[in-house]
Amino acid sequence: MDKVKSARKDDIQSIGRDLSEQIKAKTKDIHVKAENTQLMLSYQKGQITMAQYKLLLFSLYEIYKVLEEELDRNSSHPGVSPIYFPQELARLESIERDLEHFFGKEWLKKVIVPAATQRYTQRLHMIGKNDPKLLMAHAYTRYLGDLSGGQVLGKITQKSLGLSSGEGMSFFSFPGVSSPNRFKQLYRSRMNSIELTEVEREAMLEEAVRAFELNIQVFDDLQKMLSITEEPQKAPATLISSLSVVHWSLGICAALVTVGIGIYAS
Repeated sequence: MDKVKSARKDDIQSIGRDLSEQIKAKTKDIHVKAENTQLMLSYQKGQITMAQYKLLLFSLYEIYKVLEEELDRNSSHPGVSPIYFPQELARLESIERDLEHFFGKEWLKKVIVPAATQRYTQRLHMIGKNDPKLLMAHAYTRYLGDLSGGQVLGKITQKSLGLSSGEGMSFFSFPGVSSPNRFKQLYRSRMNSIELTEVEREAMLEEAVRAFELNIQVFDDLQKMLSITEEPQKAPATLISSLSVVHWSLGICAALVTVGIGIYAS
């Protein structure tokens, strides 16, 4: 096992000093694992339902709310400011518009979240408070996935659910980004410019892996919930209340924002 870890470390070091390339190498295996989960494969085949998509939006709302709150709060931090692009990338308002489209102005009262989503948001709060530069690992994984792999899944969503005129599809739209490929190159160059010690760099790589792990956990929670809904007599024991209005959310967030092949696109 130690030899395997050592070999992987050598592989990462051999690709150069660019953090973006090192993250790509470090997360290669878990990225494949995320892409090949049962529900992700079903999603890619166009088998998503309207109910699943609405639950997806709930989960995205919870996670992006916390991620963007922490990015805003730490926007002047030297490990965050180079990759802070709220006008181009922020997703929260878009998700809120989609939720209002489907649920009306009282949509917030209907949000539901599984334990895995809470664990993810708790992690984001923790690193935002104690080690803000690690937010870059999550921002990079999510936003660049949204700009590429997520765009592919957005087209699948629109076709599968018959959503016309872009209604309920604001999440997939980036009006502030005229060229996704050029923007992704800019984003990578900015993150590669951030100075990190060897210890900090290794921590960043581990956090990128953790981001995938947390997303897969959310995805697994969805799989469990779908099984439970087929057997309504059983109570969803794994779920816990989130907010004062008993917010719960199910997420396919792993499907859209972390397994997007686009985070590795040039």
